[in-house]
Amino acid sequence: MVARVISDWDDAYANGAHIVGSAGYPERWGEEARNFRDRMTAAGRADLDRSYGDGTRNRFDLFTPDHPSRGLFVFVHGGYWMRFDKAIWSHLAHGPLAHGWTVVMPSYTLCPDIRIGAIVLEIGTAVSRAAAAVDGPIVLAGHSAGGHLVTRMACRTAPLADDVQARIVHVLSISGVHDLRPLMRTAMNETLGLTEQEARAESPALLEPADGTRLTCWAGAAERGEFVRQNALLANIWTGLGAATEVVEEADRHHFDVVEALGDPDSAMVRSVAA
Repeated sequence: MVARVISDWDDAYANGAHIVGSAGYPERWGEEARNFRDRMTAAGRADLDRSYGDGTRNRFDLFTPDHPSRGLFVFVHGGYWMRFDKAIWSHLAHGPLAHGWTVVMPSYTLCPDIRIGAIVLEIGTAVSRAAAAVDGPIVLAGHSAGGHLVTRMACRTAPLADDVQARIVHVLSISGVHDLRPLMRTAMNETLGLTEQEARAESPALLEPADGTRLTCWAGAAERGEFVRQNALLANIWTGLGAATEVVEEADRHHFDVVEALGDPDSAMVRSVAA
Protein backbone atom coordinates (compact mmCIF):
# COMPACT_ATOMS: atom_id res chain seq x y z
CA MET A 1 0.00 0.00 0.00
CA VAL A 2 1.33 3.43 -0.98
CA ALA A 3 0.92 6.20 1.58
CA ARG A 4 -1.38 9.00 0.38
CA VAL A 5 -0.03 12.46 1.15
CA ILE A 6 -1.85 15.58 -0.01
CA SER A 7 0.50 18.40 -0.96
CA ASP A 8 -1.92 20.54 -3.00
CA TRP A 9 -5.06 21.10 -0.95
CA ASP A 10 -6.57 23.49 -3.51
CA ASP A 11 -6.43 20.77 -6.15
CA ALA A 12 -7.75 18.18 -3.70
CA TYR A 13 -10.98 20.17 -3.35
CA ALA A 14 -11.18 21.44 -6.96
CA ASN A 15 -14.04 19.75 -8.78
CA GLY A 16 -14.61 21.63 -12.02
CA ALA A 17 -10.99 21.38 -13.14
CA HIS A 18 -11.30 17.58 -13.21
CA ILE A 19 -14.73 17.29 -14.88
CA VAL A 20 -15.02 17.44 -18.67
CA GLY A 21 -17.49 20.17 -19.68
CA SER A 22 -17.87 21.39 -16.12
CA ALA A 23 -18.51 25.01 -17.14
CA GLY A 24 -21.75 24.01 -18.87
CA TYR A 25 -23.41 22.36 -15.90
CA PRO A 26 -24.70 25.47 -14.04
CA GLU A 27 -26.25 26.93 -17.20
CA ARG A 28 -28.01 23.67 -18.00
CA TRP A 29 -29.18 23.25 -14.42
CA GLY A 30 -30.53 26.79 -14.43
CA GLU A 31 -32.52 26.23 -17.61
CA GLU A 32 -33.97 22.95 -16.38
CA ALA A 33 -34.85 24.60 -13.07
CA ARG A 34 -36.64 27.53 -14.76
CA ASN A 35 -38.65 25.17 -16.95
CA PHE A 36 -39.60 23.11 -13.91
CA ARG A 37 -40.72 26.16 -11.93
CA ASP A 38 -42.80 27.37 -14.87
CA ARG A 39 -44.59 24.03 -15.08
CA MET A 40 -45.16 23.85 -11.33
CA THR A 41 -46.40 27.45 -11.21
CA ALA A 42 -48.82 26.82 -14.06
CA ALA A 43 -50.14 23.79 -12.17
CA GLY A 44 -50.60 25.83 -8.98
CA ARG A 45 -48.06 23.70 -7.13
CA ALA A 46 -45.27 26.25 -6.55
CA ASP A 47 -45.01 28.77 -3.71
CA LEU A 48 -41.85 30.73 -4.51
CA ASP A 49 -39.64 33.02 -2.44
CA ARG A 50 -41.27 32.46 0.92
CA SER A 51 -39.40 34.36 3.62
CA TYR A 52 -37.89 32.52 6.55
CA GLY A 53 -35.69 35.32 7.93
CA ASP A 54 -34.56 38.91 7.62
CA GLY A 55 -31.72 38.41 5.13
CA THR A 56 -32.24 39.11 1.44
CA ARG A 57 -31.38 35.49 0.65
CA ASN A 58 -33.49 34.05 3.48
CA ARG A 59 -36.08 32.66 1.08
CA PHE A 60 -37.26 29.20 0.13
CA ASP A 61 -39.32 27.72 -2.68
CA LEU A 62 -42.01 25.18 -1.82
CA PHE A 63 -43.34 22.62 -4.29
CA THR A 64 -46.34 20.42 -3.55
CA PRO A 65 -47.11 16.93 -4.90
CA ASP A 66 -50.23 16.29 -6.94
CA HIS A 67 -51.66 14.04 -4.21
CA PRO A 68 -51.72 14.26 -0.38
CA SER A 69 -48.32 15.03 1.07
CA ARG A 70 -46.33 12.31 2.84
CA GLY A 71 -44.17 14.85 4.63
CA LEU A 72 -41.42 17.41 4.12
CA PHE A 73 -38.32 16.95 1.94
CA VAL A 74 -35.72 19.75 2.23
CA PHE A 75 -32.87 20.10 -0.27
CA VAL A 76 -29.95 22.41 0.56
CA HIS A 77 -27.66 23.42 -2.31
CA GLY A 78 -23.87 23.46 -2.36
CA GLY A 79 -21.25 25.78 -3.83
CA TYR A 80 -18.70 25.83 -0.98
CA TRP A 81 -20.95 28.21 1.01
CA MET A 82 -19.89 30.89 -1.50
CA ARG A 83 -21.94 30.30 -4.67
CA PHE A 84 -25.31 29.43 -6.14
CA ASP A 85 -28.83 29.69 -4.78
CA LYS A 86 -32.06 27.75 -4.85
CA ALA A 87 -32.96 28.89 -8.36
CA ILE A 88 -30.74 26.48 -10.29
CA TRP A 89 -31.77 23.31 -8.46
CA SER A 90 -35.58 23.39 -8.65
CA HIS A 91 -35.79 20.47 -11.10
CA LEU A 92 -34.23 18.14 -8.52
CA ALA A 93 -37.51 18.35 -6.61
CA HIS A 94 -39.12 16.13 -9.24
CA GLY A 95 -37.87 12.87 -7.71
CA PRO A 96 -39.22 13.37 -4.17
CA LEU A 97 -42.40 15.03 -5.47
CA ALA A 98 -43.23 11.99 -7.55
CA HIS A 99 -43.20 9.94 -4.33
CA GLY A 100 -45.56 12.32 -2.56
CA TRP A 101 -43.21 14.60 -0.62
CA THR A 102 -43.62 18.36 -0.32
CA VAL A 103 -40.23 19.78 -1.30
CA VAL A 104 -38.62 22.91 0.12
CA MET A 105 -35.44 24.44 -1.32
CA PRO A 106 -33.86 27.31 0.64
CA SER A 107 -31.23 29.85 -0.29
CA TYR A 108 -28.92 31.24 2.39
CA THR A 109 -26.48 34.10 2.87
CA LEU A 110 -23.11 33.40 1.26
CA CYS A 111 -19.56 33.87 2.50
CA PRO A 112 -17.79 36.25 2.94
CA ASP A 113 -20.92 38.15 4.05
CA ILE A 114 -21.49 35.56 6.77
CA ARG A 115 -19.62 32.88 8.67
CA ILE A 116 -20.34 29.20 8.14
CA GLY A 117 -21.60 28.90 11.71
CA ALA A 118 -24.19 31.58 10.97
CA ILE A 119 -25.25 29.76 7.77
CA VAL A 120 -25.94 26.74 9.99
CA LEU A 121 -28.28 28.94 12.03
CA GLU A 122 -30.02 30.16 8.88
CA ILE A 123 -30.62 26.62 7.65
CA GLY A 124 -31.93 25.69 11.08
CA THR A 125 -34.44 28.53 10.80
CA ALA A 126 -35.39 27.52 7.25
CA VAL A 127 -36.02 23.91 8.30
CA SER A 128 -38.03 25.06 11.30
CA ARG A 129 -40.21 27.41 9.26
CA ALA A 130 -40.79 24.74 6.62
CA ALA A 131 -41.63 22.19 9.31
CA ALA A 132 -44.24 24.57 10.71
CA ALA A 133 -45.86 24.75 7.28
CA VAL A 134 -45.75 21.04 6.36
CA ASP A 135 -46.87 18.19 8.59
CA GLY A 136 -45.36 14.75 8.79
CA PRO A 137 -41.89 13.24 8.76
CA ILE A 138 -38.89 15.19 7.46
CA VAL A 139 -36.15 14.10 5.07
CA LEU A 140 -33.11 16.35 4.67
CA ALA A 141 -30.85 16.21 1.61
CA GLY A 142 -27.93 18.39 0.59
CA HIS A 143 -25.14 18.45 -1.96
CA SER A 144 -21.49 19.31 -1.20
CA ALA A 145 -21.62 22.25 1.24
CA GLY A 146 -25.33 21.45 1.48
CA GLY A 147 -24.36 17.97 2.63
CA HIS A 148 -22.47 19.61 5.47
CA LEU A 149 -25.46 21.78 6.35
CA VAL A 150 -28.03 18.99 6.47
CA THR A 151 -25.82 16.66 8.49
CA ARG A 152 -25.22 19.55 10.85
CA MET A 153 -29.00 19.52 11.42
CA ALA A 154 -28.71 15.90 12.59
CA CYS A 155 -26.19 16.72 15.33
CA ARG A 156 -27.08 16.99 19.00
CA THR A 157 -26.07 20.65 18.83
CA ALA A 158 -28.27 21.45 15.83
CA PRO A 159 -30.20 24.73 15.96
CA LEU A 160 -33.55 22.92 15.91
CA ALA A 161 -36.24 22.47 18.52
CA ASP A 162 -36.49 18.93 19.87
CA ASP A 163 -39.89 18.34 18.28
CA VAL A 164 -38.60 19.35 14.84
CA GLN A 165 -35.45 17.25 15.08
CA ALA A 166 -37.51 14.27 16.23
CA ARG A 167 -39.44 14.40 12.95
CA ILE A 168 -36.27 13.90 10.85
CA VAL A 169 -36.38 10.33 9.59
CA HIS A 170 -33.52 10.34 7.07
CA VAL A 171 -30.57 12.57 6.16
CA LEU A 172 -28.96 12.26 2.73
CA SER A 173 -25.56 13.89 2.29
CA ILE A 174 -24.54 13.92 -1.38
CA SER A 175 -20.79 14.50 -1.77
CA GLY A 176 -20.82 16.23 1.58
CA VAL A 177 -17.94 17.99 3.34
CA HIS A 178 -18.16 16.71 6.90
CA ASP A 179 -14.80 17.76 8.35
CA LEU A 180 -14.12 21.44 7.67
CA ARG A 181 -10.54 21.50 8.93
CA PRO A 182 -8.85 20.60 5.60
CA LEU A 183 -10.50 23.63 3.98
CA MET A 184 -8.39 25.88 6.18
CA ARG A 185 -5.43 24.77 4.02
CA THR A 186 -7.08 26.00 0.80
CA ALA A 187 -7.10 29.42 -0.85
CA MET A 188 -10.89 29.52 -0.51
CA ASN A 189 -10.43 30.05 3.21
CA GLU A 190 -9.61 33.66 2.37
CA THR A 191 -13.34 33.90 1.67
CA LEU A 192 -14.65 31.37 4.18
CA GLY A 193 -12.58 32.73 7.05
CA LEU A 194 -12.62 29.45 8.94
CA THR A 195 -10.77 29.36 12.23
CA GLU A 196 -9.71 26.19 14.05
CA GLN A 197 -12.39 26.81 16.67
CA GLU A 198 -15.18 27.27 14.13
CA ALA A 199 -14.05 24.33 12.00
CA ARG A 200 -14.20 22.04 15.02
CA ALA A 201 -17.52 23.42 16.24
CA GLU A 202 -19.23 23.09 12.84
CA SER A 203 -17.81 19.79 11.55
CA PRO A 204 -20.42 17.01 11.81
CA ALA A 205 -17.62 14.43 11.83
CA LEU A 206 -16.44 15.93 15.12
CA LEU A 207 -19.92 16.08 16.67
CA GLU A 208 -22.42 13.54 17.95
CA PRO A 209 -25.53 12.55 16.02
CA ALA A 210 -28.96 13.07 17.50
CA ASP A 211 -30.70 9.99 18.83
CA GLY A 212 -32.33 7.89 16.13
CA THR A 213 -30.36 9.44 13.26
CA ARG A 214 -30.54 7.59 9.94
CA LEU A 215 -27.81 8.77 7.58
CA THR A 216 -26.92 7.99 3.99
CA CYS A 217 -23.65 9.37 2.63
CA TRP A 218 -23.69 9.20 -1.18
CA ALA A 219 -20.87 10.17 -3.53
CA GLY A 220 -19.72 9.44 -7.05
CA ALA A 221 -16.95 6.87 -7.32
CA ALA A 222 -15.25 9.17 -9.87
CA GLU A 223 -15.09 12.14 -7.49
CA ARG A 224 -11.94 13.68 -6.09
CA GLY A 225 -10.34 11.48 -3.47
CA GLU A 226 -11.11 13.93 -0.68
CA PHE A 227 -14.85 13.80 -1.40
CA VAL A 228 -14.83 10.00 -1.42
CA ARG A 229 -12.94 10.08 1.89
CA GLN A 230 -15.24 12.71 3.43
CA ASN A 231 -18.25 10.70 2.28
CA ALA A 232 -17.15 7.57 4.12
CA LEU A 233 -15.74 9.48 7.08
CA LEU A 234 -18.99 10.68 8.62
CA ALA A 235 -20.82 7.40 8.22
CA ASN A 236 -17.88 5.56 9.76
CA ILE A 237 -17.72 7.82 12.79
CA TRP A 238 -21.47 8.08 13.35
CA THR A 239 -21.88 4.31 13.12
CA GLY A 240 -19.69 4.12 16.19
CA LEU A 241 -21.93 6.66 17.91
CA GLY A 242 -25.16 4.74 17.41
CA ALA A 243 -26.53 6.15 14.14
CA ALA A 244 -27.90 3.94 11.36
CA THR A 245 -25.62 4.71 8.42
CA GLU A 246 -25.03 3.71 4.83
CA VAL A 247 -22.23 4.63 2.41
CA VAL A 248 -22.80 4.62 -1.34
CA GLU A 249 -20.14 5.23 -4.01
CA GLU A 250 -22.02 5.38 -7.29
CA ALA A 251 -20.04 4.08 -10.24
CA ASP A 252 -19.17 6.44 -13.10
CA ARG A 253 -20.51 9.51 -11.28
CA HIS A 254 -18.59 12.68 -10.44
CA HIS A 255 -19.28 15.66 -8.21
CA PHE A 256 -21.54 17.44 -10.70
CA ASP A 257 -23.65 14.63 -12.12
CA VAL A 258 -24.10 12.52 -8.98
CA VAL A 259 -26.67 14.97 -7.59
CA GLU A 260 -28.77 14.83 -10.75
CA ALA A 261 -30.16 11.46 -9.66
CA LEU A 262 -32.30 13.35 -7.16
CA GLY A 263 -34.48 14.58 -10.02
CA ASP A 264 -35.23 11.04 -11.23
CA PRO A 265 -38.11 9.36 -9.36
CA ASP A 266 -36.79 5.94 -10.37
CA SER A 267 -33.15 6.46 -9.36
CA ALA A 268 -31.61 4.37 -6.62
CA MET A 269 -30.90 7.57 -4.68
CA VAL A 270 -34.52 8.71 -4.64
CA ARG A 271 -35.83 5.23 -3.90
CA SER A 272 -33.47 4.94 -0.93
CA VAL A 273 -34.76 8.06 0.83
CA ALA A 274 -38.15 8.96 -0.61
CA ALA A 275 -39.92 5.89 -1.97
